[in-house]
Amino acid sequence: MSELAPGWSVDAMALVGPTASGKTAAALAIAQRWPVEIISIDSALVYRGMDIGTAKPSADELAQVRHHLIDIRDPLHAYSAAEFARDATALMAEVRTRGKLPLLVGGTMLYLKALRDGIDDLPTAHPALRAEIEQQAMTLGWPAMHAELAKVDAVTAARLAPNDSQRISRALEVWRVSGKALSQWFAENQASRDAQTTLNMPLLSLEPLDRAWLHARIAQRFELMLAGGFLAEVQALRARGDLHIDLPSMRCVGYRQAWALLDLAHASGATAESILPQLHELGVAATRQLAKRQLTWLRGMDDRLVVPCDAPDALAQTLAAVQRFTAKAL
Repeated sequence: MSELAPGWSVDAMALVGPTASGKTAAALAIAQRWPVEIISIDSALVYRGMDIGTAKPSADELAQVRHHLIDIRDPLHAYSAAEFARDATALMAEVRTRGKLPLLVGGTMLYLKALRDGIDDLPTAHPALRAEIEQQAMTLGWPAMHAELAKVDAVTAARLAPNDSQRISRALEVWRVSGKALSQWFAENQASRDAQTTLNMPLLSLEPLDRAWLHARIAQRFELMLAGGFLAEVQALRARGDLHIDLPSMRCVGYRQAWALLDLAHASGATAESILPQLHELGVAATRQLAKRQLTWLRGMDDRLVVPCDAPDALAQTLAAVQRFTAKAL
């Protein structure tokens, strides 16, 4: 982490909370009073062409303050938590060199955990290579594959049973794709985490006192998405021809439900518009489940400062908390 910019008492701040809790509006209000740059903590906002269903900030909102890690991936390509941790760390240093405070905003808790606690940055899966390894195992047997692993990665082989097919396969895959033993990857990642300075990043969490308030917000927002052309957005993504429902991008809440319903409509000869009522029902239910998972993650972060996002003075409480966390004058 770079040296603190003059006047700041923290390295960064994180504004988190479940979906539809008002994070974007709060972040923009913070940006009006403090010199910040926003770093998105959202696994859906990274994808280009996925604007309506992700509740991506509008062009006007993006113009109000500099944003990072939005529209950085085509939906065909995945973006991992390890990549986020690496990119966010570099961006925080850059923002601080400009004398501004990095404000991390979003609700993808795995990303936040990766940034705070570290994550093993390993080579991505290589399906063709994995299939080749499994084909060899069918001929030679997994004990023979374990013996092969012992020649290139004795440390990993020593902790694996000779018939632990899943882990042996992954270790051999990592070796063949990178030329580096899995145990070496783990050691280097641990050394990198040990060398990092502890991040001084207060967590400000927007959480509802009344879950029904959040549910109403979720339903209203999904209605606005549908009215704003969400279904047409998904149809345009399908029309590309190179995307499918099992991609990480298409597993985003709302998109997966829309894709599956469009498949059913196509198979039955129904119109796309006929699925709108069911899409609303399924999309709202899936978003509520997402919010529940996010709140579960948040409850495990004991160092967070909770602001009740359904309180009448929620924004005032948020701004007051930022003032307490920072040494920068208003």
